[in-house]
Amino acid sequence: MTLLTELKRRNVIRMAGLYLVGAWLVTQVAATLLPVFDAPAWAMKAVVGVLAAGFIPAVAFAWAFELTPDGLKRDADVPPEQSIAPQTARRMERVFLLLLALALGFFAFDKFVLAPRREAALVADTTKAVKAEAGISKTAVSEKSIAVLPFDDLSPAKDQAYFSDGIAEELLNALAQVQGLKVAGRASSAYYKGRNLPLAELGKALAVATVLEGSVRKQGEQVRISARLTRVSDNRQLWADSYDGDLKDVFALQERIARNIAGRLQLLLNDRQQAQLVDTGTSNPEAYQLYLQASSIFNRRDRTRFLDAIAALQRAVKLDPNYARAYARLASLYVVLPSYTDADPRQASEQVMRHAAQALALDPDSAEAWAARGASLSKFRDTQLESRDAYEQAMRINPNDPNAVFWNGLSLLTTGYRRQGTAQIEHTLALDPMMPNALRWRGMLYLQDGDFTRAEPMLQRAYDLGLVNTANALSEIAMHHGDAEASARMWVDGNMGLDFNMTRDELAAVHRGIFGNAAAKQEAVQTLQGVLAKLGSKRAMPTLPLYLFRLDAPKLGLEILNTRQMGEGIDAMNWIWTRQGAPIRALPEFDAYLRAFHFPEIWDKYGPPDMCTKSAAGDYVCQ
Repeated sequence: MTLLTELKRRNVIRMAGLYLVGAWLVTQVAATLLPVFDAPAWAMKAVVGVLAAGFIPAVAFAWAFELTPDGLKRDADVPPEQSIAPQTARRMERVFLLLLALALGFFAFDKFVLAPRREAALVADTTKAVKAEAGISKTAVSEKSIAVLPFDDLSPAKDQAYFSDGIAEELLNALAQVQGLKVAGRASSAYYKGRNLPLAELGKALAVATVLEGSVRKQGEQVRISARLTRVSDNRQLWADSYDGDLKDVFALQERIARNIAGRLQLLLNDRQQAQLVDTGTSNPEAYQLYLQASSIFNRRDRTRFLDAIAALQRAVKLDPNYARAYARLASLYVVLPSYTDADPRQASEQVMRHAAQALALDPDSAEAWAARGASLSKFRDTQLESRDAYEQAMRINPNDPNAVFWNGLSLLTTGYRRQGTAQIEHTLALDPMMPNALRWRGMLYLQDGDFTRAEPMLQRAYDLGLVNTANALSEIAMHHGDAEASARMWVDGNMGLDFNMTRDELAAVHRGIFGNAAAKQEAVQTLQGVLAKLGSKRAMPTLPLYLFRLDAPKLGLEILNTRQMGEGIDAMNWIWTRQGAPIRALPEFDAYLRAFHFPEIWDKYGPPDMCTKSAAGDYVCQ
């Protein structure tokens, strides 16, 4: 008799299956109910631990014993002619099927009913917290408020998502310029694509009274756009229509949709909007499609396709040399390129400046072009004042563009204006509460202030939205909770995408140093010195000075920040102005750093930063 046959005869395999399905069902129910009762984090671990520990005894019991009409008996003591194992097997199979049906039923209920509600509640909580921090009082939702959800792609090949999403974003951008109308941000609206959340819950999460949904069907040169405007309070459809045409009609179709919405919501349009509400910036439909395709890649920060996006925009401006928005988007792409690839920062900056200049020559009021110019100039020590000037122009033109406001906030943080920079990050989140990078930065600012309670939900939300490098900040949360193993894992995973010239072992050594004793710190510093030697004349990673600051090596960190070519040093430059950065500001070499980056010139023009005052001799003294 083979072992497999004996396992089947004694119902061991059936018992294992029953136990696993039953245990899975118990853990799912526990995961749903324990948070309701505010159970501690260890409670779920205890449930899983007990169930895991019980598996071996359960199958061992099934091997050793058999249930007979006379009760439990050792299998060896039951004669074959008295065994009822086959009948027991059939009962176990029925129980197994029942448990499996319950498990599948609970899985479906959780996925399609509970999960969307949990997501909505979490988004609503995040939005509420962000608005509270930004000083936005709790008021009734205005009837003149709207969320524009990404339109569904109904094209036969399902390959036009960039086009359908782009149409929706164009409408969102146009409506956002209308005075008196509150429009939910792009990232916040895009988060709900395909989630099938009831409109009442979606409206509550985004704090809007109406929702615009739609679909685009594109086949060849023909396009059909359907749209409907719904009031979320009672699910009443306020307006719906469909528009058919070919690609050259797409501009007129968008204009008609936007005007119908403005009419239904009784919006007041200015003279320019009366003439044209949706300004796509071009009359060439092919160039417009290429712009939408590139913008989709840019918005998702899909670094594997950045070069495709750049090529698409280059084709767009060849088709329409007066397409200012395409030039501005090219500049924005080159801004982020060095952060996600090994592109040379100076070469990328040259491209930013060239394309921003072309955009501004065509449209001097292009906020995106001014913001891209500011972001590029902020990466180099000699152009910090010019960067601030460019951001001031962008904010004057459009103080409510989430990307421009966010970049401006980072620039303020790195130049010592911590309160103003934090306010700009909060304003970004008030405009678009689900922008991942803004959530990450607000969470990190809380973390630097020692506020783990507020930091954790924002960092977790940024991570859940796909910003994987947030794991390095979440590692600090894990360490705060006493989970060193999880902290080390998240630290390495979060930094691998940023520090492409460092190995996992090198990053692990840095983690041990940051959270370890003096000997561990010294070992980590030596590891980083080895990384520098390995790099030679190549540019240093922008996080390397930050690591050294946190390893109690401020002088070496400042030297690298001040002398080595690197990409964005935002994290390190921001750290200087935190409370943990006091040892850096106390260095004799700090004054040379300030002069090298021309910070006194910025402060002379825009006022001293939070931690510095100007002496009678004209020098700045930073605490």
